[in-house]
Amino acid sequence: MATLSDIGVSALINILSAFAFLLAFALLRIQPVNDRVYFPKWYINGERASPRRGGNFVAKFVNLDFKTYLTFLNWMPQALKMSETQLINHAGLDSAVFLRIYILGLKIFVPIAVVALLILIPVNVSSGTLFFLRKELVVSDIDKLSISNVPPKSIRFFVHIGLEYLFTIWICYMLYKEYDNVATMRLHFLASQRRRAEQFTVAVRNVPQIPGHSIAESLDHFFKTNHPDTYLCHQAVYNANKFASLVRKRDRLQNWLDYNQLKFERNPEKRPTKNIGFLGLWGERVDSIDFYKQQIKEFDKRMELERQKILKDSKSILPVAFVSFKSRWGAAVCAQTQQSKNPTLWLTDWAPEPRDVYWRNLAIPFVSLTIRKLIISLSVFALVFFYMIPIAFVQSLANLEGLERVAPFLRPVIELNFIKSFLQGFLPGLALKIFLYVLPTILMIMSKIEGHIAISTLERRASAKYYYFMLVNVFLGSIVTGTAFQQLHSFLHQPPTQIPRTIGVSIPMKATFFITYIMVDGWAGIAGEILRLKPLVIFHLKNMFLVKTERDREMAMDPGSVDYPETLPSLQLYFLLGIVYAVVTPILLPFILVFFAFAYLVYRHQIINVYNPQYESGAAFWPHVHSRIIASLLISQLLLMGLLSTKEAANSTPLLVILPILTLSFHKYCKSRFEPAFRKHPLEEAMAKDLMDQTTESDINLKAFLADAYLHPIFRSFEEEELVEIRVDKVRVDRHQSYADNAQTRDDISSPSPPHHAYHPASPPHHSYHQPTTSPPQDIYHHGIPPQYDYNLYGYYYEAESWTSRD
Repeated sequence: MATLSDIGVSALINILSAFAFLLAFALLRIQPVNDRVYFPKWYINGERASPRRGGNFVAKFVNLDFKTYLTFLNWMPQALKMSETQLINHAGLDSAVFLRIYILGLKIFVPIAVVALLILIPVNVSSGTLFFLRKELVVSDIDKLSISNVPPKSIRFFVHIGLEYLFTIWICYMLYKEYDNVATMRLHFLASQRRRAEQFTVAVRNVPQIPGHSIAESLDHFFKTNHPDTYLCHQAVYNANKFASLVRKRDRLQNWLDYNQLKFERNPEKRPTKNIGFLGLWGERVDSIDFYKQQIKEFDKRMELERQKILKDSKSILPVAFVSFKSRWGAAVCAQTQQSKNPTLWLTDWAPEPRDVYWRNLAIPFVSLTIRKLIISLSVFALVFFYMIPIAFVQSLANLEGLERVAPFLRPVIELNFIKSFLQGFLPGLALKIFLYVLPTILMIMSKIEGHIAISTLERRASAKYYYFMLVNVFLGSIVTGTAFQQLHSFLHQPPTQIPRTIGVSIPMKATFFITYIMVDGWAGIAGEILRLKPLVIFHLKNMFLVKTERDREMAMDPGSVDYPETLPSLQLYFLLGIVYAVVTPILLPFILVFFAFAYLVYRHQIINVYNPQYESGAAFWPHVHSRIIASLLISQLLLMGLLSTKEAANSTPLLVILPILTLSFHKYCKSRFEPAFRKHPLEEAMAKDLMDQTTESDINLKAFLADAYLHPIFRSFEEEELVEIRVDKVRVDRHQSYADNAQTRDDISSPSPPHHAYHPASPPHHSYHQPTTSPPQDIYHHGIPPQYDYNLYGYYYEAESWTSRD
């Protein structure tokens, strides 16, 4: 069992590590050569110029202004200067509400920590029960500050129960206020947005196949019949998974060609060569540049054949589409109503914003989604319990003294005091952090297999899986496993009737392990987040070997967005630890307060200067955050009831029974009061926005505005003339199957389409598919950030007016 000295060693190691990371960051961030690593957000917004332009050669790499070294810590006050309104305009509502979670943690736990430390610590310390049990159980000085030190049947338990009620009321009050604030912010944010494509668009899935009609014709006919006054147009989607695979392979070949051309430019006297055998280890040696050019030429031919094959196959149209309406009111009615008497057909929901669409999953048949979700649920269940094995090993390191009693042969290995302090105070938390490193990636892959079509939904589902994992393995697993190891000796040498009492006493003893975990993950880990060591190394490697143009450099500095699937569950674990141990072992609360304050400062800096949001969901994740804090409250109440039952507190334990009931009632009220703001869009708000548009922008061409909103990037690779011809031919093929005599309508559909950027096989290296040189419309892409896509689906666009002569 870790002692106060072990915790002190761990605190010293983590504080020094955090200070070293912060010092390194403060020095690295002011160097011109690292400017794009620590301020990429401003480069993306076009509000920052490289400090390496001009000056002498040394000044391009090293900051020669020594005055800046004296103020290298000014990033801290600068991170707090931007107001919340400015932050929303700069980074979006998701980022602003994400930071409010840390503020909520401080609002909740600062008063709780003050009350608990002033009242509970004296109550627990003065009891002295563990002093008499020190020969039976493995205890430490920290355990004497917990509820375990209170003797059975003590009247002092009424203090713990009273504070549990007080803390629950305070937490519920803060949750209610925050839910109200976030819901209001969301509604105001949505109401203040300019015209955006997703406001008028609905995603339709499981479109039925009608004999003699194509999917496109079925869509057009259905919505013109059932939404005659509001339906505008639809954009079908093509399955092009094989084509996407060819695109990715060609991109890899293009990168190798870029690398070898750059290598040749630096040393023109020697052309690069390679072996064409297995992994380039043997075989004929050829010119690398000529080899990759020939490979790319062959891939271009294969891609062209595959593209034509997709376009000529009418079965390649997927039973899913993006349907746009003439008004927000029309889209809201369609998205929030059942379209067919068969509830499994014509399923509608709000379309994600264009950059939030995960195109790969649009090709998944709807009938397989339920099976996929079942398989993934079983896989997550197996994964959770598979990870119990390494968790158990980690917990054995958390209490070497308890392990010695079971395995005395380990005693010589841990005789030295410093080694023992290091193993118990630092290594367990670090080992657990390493085990959890690859888990978010695995859970994200599982969420993608489930078939969600929005990146934001994928991240929320992955976040939920990670939270369940943290709850079972990190929290409950640590308590149960730790108890089994450290009390095994007592279990084997005591009557069975005493086992529940031993478990009840042992649960609060795991606070020592969680303190070490908080210091490793919440102190040193957060300091490592701001250092950005991995992105720093990767950027300079890319800049050294791959960057050839300014656009290449922009891709190399891509910072990504906040890692919500990992960050939110970890954050919710801290809420769980604080709420559970507030009454049980309140000495843990100061460590959590340091985490919330430090993490808020770090992530505020990162959101302002580094992260570039991939999408904007309008804080759609908040109901999940609220629900999991409520779950933490319920867990703390149930654990306290179980703990008091082992303390023979028969007179006081029943007083806790009503507390979970009141908590669930509060949660139900909040769910009915606030959650609709995150799930539905009021028709009143939609109509108000439409009326405002009619008065301020009555001449807007909505059809042109929506034309390219949900067009997949692969279609943008065609020449404008080729795309028009493809559309004409495709419509002719579809119509010939059921409307052969409707030639005039075919001519109507061949109207010029919006401009598309062309694909050039002989284009400059590194990018096969170029985006337009001008920025995307600000109204379509929030904050002017272009969409992110996977190259594997075609988007295909139809207009409602094109089919009028058919009816």
